[in-house]
Amino acid sequence: MPRNAVGREIPEEVAGKPLRPFQGAFATVPEGRKAAPPLKTIRPGEEKVLPSLEEAIRRVELADGMTISFHHCFRDGDLLVLRVVEACARLGIKDLRLFPTALFPCHEPLNRYIEEGIITRIEGSMNGPVGAFVSGGGKLAEPAVLRSHGGRWRAVECGEVHIDVAFIAAPTADPYGNANGMWGPNACGPISFSVVDSWYADKVIVVTDNLVPYPAIPATIEQGYVDFVVTVDQVGDPAGIATGTLRITRSPTQLRIAKLAAEAVVAAGLVREGMGFQAGAGGISLAATDFVAKEMARRGVKAAFVMGGVTRFLIGMLREGLVNTILDGQAFDVGAVEALREHPRHAIITPGFYADYNSRGCATYMLDFAFLGGTEVDYNFNVNVNTHSDGQLLHGIGGHQDVASGAKVTIITIPTIRGRIPTIREEVTTVTTPGEVVDLVVTERGIAVNPRRPDLKEDLERAGLPVRSLEEMKIEAERLVGKAKRPMFGDEIVALIQWRDGTVIDVVRKVAGWQ
Repeated sequence: MPRNAVGREIPEEVAGKPLRPFQGAFATVPEGRKAAPPLKTIRPGEEKVLPSLEEAIRRVELADGMTISFHHCFRDGDLLVLRVVEACARLGIKDLRLFPTALFPCHEPLNRYIEEGIITRIEGSMNGPVGAFVSGGGKLAEPAVLRSHGGRWRAVECGEVHIDVAFIAAPTADPYGNANGMWGPNACGPISFSVVDSWYADKVIVVTDNLVPYPAIPATIEQGYVDFVVTVDQVGDPAGIATGTLRITRSPTQLRIAKLAAEAVVAAGLVREGMGFQAGAGGISLAATDFVAKEMARRGVKAAFVMGGVTRFLIGMLREGLVNTILDGQAFDVGAVEALREHPRHAIITPGFYADYNSRGCATYMLDFAFLGGTEVDYNFNVNVNTHSDGQLLHGIGGHQDVASGAKVTIITIPTIRGRIPTIREEVTTVTTPGEVVDLVVTERGIAVNPRRPDLKEDLERAGLPVRSLEEMKIEAERLVGKAKRPMFGDEIVALIQWRDGTVIDVVRKVAGWQ
């Protein structure tokens, strides 16, 4: 079995489909042309509004074996995926490929439909119960496929994934199909993940609980791509958007990590007028962003832009004049949704604008630095965000690969011990993001600098920061909690981890035991 550029064995094919092994972060040169969506037309006066999801499913002639897509902008408050799958089950439709941007704990009931053969393939991130269920093996007809946000956009645009029917949850829509997530009783913020679905799907169904007179503006989803509009009682629950740790950590260990991360970007000369950065929504990332914001205010500098899952902390920086523009692809709390309606420099972007590998411009390539997390890191600076050390598939990729590959300085913030398990490994359980695009790993025990960046090492040492090796920090962690057990894997591949260019960076196998 051939090995890819990070040393992982990748089969030549899976389920009869050839696989391309990962060769390097920027090794792939795209060829060919974009996929061609179907031509459509409409006559004056033709109605698009239908009375129910079942009627819409009949009208688009959804059938066995087709691919249905969804966005995840309601996160753990999503209601549409289950409604559609339940409707398909009632109509006797089976063998569906589910193509969501992500699944969350609220989607746990999907496991029943996987067992019953209603869903036989999943291509999308799985956070929580569905991922754990799939990890058990024997659940799907083919291995699940996980992609980054930019990787999913690329897969649709180039025809790697063909969507038969796109279902788009829209907090506001008009009878002609224009839709957005900014307004309505259940506003969720940007719904731009589904823009590419609307462009390329054979059929597009907008589902809303807030049907307004024409025109619904701004139109994130445009009328010319929409076949039908369906109204429901509630399209999603905004209370489920804030699923992560959306407050600054109070943990002394995590605060130390955040402070070291912020001091590292200062030492590297990155806190300056006109900088651009991405902040995460975890407690450590929020604390690091807060430290950076205070340093910006002290120096009197202003960032040209910030990106990421947008929280009230970034909104605060915009309002305080520390940031010129927020590029918003996804709201991570209700405060961010509300602010989107108020500020002209708070702009919605698509994953294509953000991170499409097959394009002539990615916003992530304009980043000076970014704070990212992970479940594990290894001596080669490879990062795992998909599985835990037990091998269970519990997390999606999100924008991790996209941001790491673009930022001038990519910083992984991670404690050396999590749940009494060391997080630094000789080799990570699963490679999500290759070490070639990771610059710093910041822990409570010090800062490891990728040997590819001797310039950063000089900057940090000159500033008196604690530069350490990953090996040293691993040994110290193991003195406290011992070495972590390693899972043993069987032959069955339960998931493929794609790099953002469509090559396979790793596979996830069914766990067979421990060693």
